[in-house]
Amino acid sequence: MLQNYLACGSNASEALDFYGLNAYEWCGATNYEGSGYQFLQQNASDYNIPIFFSETGCNTPKPRTFDDQAAIFGDQMADTWSGAIIYEWIEEANDYGLISYGPTAAATATGNGVIDGYTRQGTPTPISPDFDNLSKHWATLSPSGVKESAYSPSLTPPACPSYTSGAWEVNGNAALPTLGQEFNAAVSSSFASGGSGSATGGQSSATGTGSGSSGSGSQSSDAGGSSASGGSSGGSAGAASSSAGAVALRGVLSSNTFGFAVMGWVGVCSFIGMLVL
Repeated sequence: MLQNYLACGSNASEALDFYGLNAYEWCGATNYEGSGYQFLQQNASDYNIPIFFSETGCNTPKPRTFDDQAAIFGDQMADTWSGAIIYEWIEEANDYGLISYGPTAAATATGNGVIDGYTRQGTPTPISPDFDNLSKHWATLSPSGVKESAYSPSLTPPACPSYTSGAWEVNGNAALPTLGQEFNAAVSSSFASGGSGSATGGQSSATGTGSGSSGSGSQSSDAGGSSASGGSSGGSAGAASSSAGAVALRGVLSSNTFGFAVMGWVGVCSFIGMLVL
């Protein structure tokens, strides 16, 4: 539902440019069907924007085998998915690293490029057998791309998911609020008199102080649902419609497309570094 919500609608400017999925489902001795990758492919097969694995590489149980790479870059998924970023380049306390820059140190140690107990500078050393396992997989793969001249997509945006109590409590068909829009008469004076708004990550919120004795209005929304309450300028509580704020999440994520791009480029840099090695 979230995947479709971020791409739905007829206005491309309100949708994401691409979607990255962190997936840690292919773990140990499993396969395309047993891991659940077949359902990831099913959900993405008609997706109208580029989709890729922004994190993958389950590390339990050890050693990491990276068997999912054959599926991602093979006939089963390559025509749908735009590659994968392996998590992660440098060894840290979470034990996902593919290389190390030196021996570990005390967690409180400082200097000489040591951060949080791990050396962050020097000569990168592959961690065995994880690095070799990944390298051997990639050596057997030869995915092919599509030339720009031959690229003529015909997929259409998915339908916005319907409001479903307890599962998806966002009205995807509601119009996005515009800058300065007074979304409810009960709190309009609150915003007109200098309310403040903030947005971070997957959540957006707006708060405003009313011009009356103690009235205040607030509205928040996230992927799991929306809630709204409003105070009038006279200090008495008034009901506020949540329909406009309920779709604020999508506007926030759309405006943060650059943030997704930065995340992608960090992974690409890691990928390039691995190829250099």
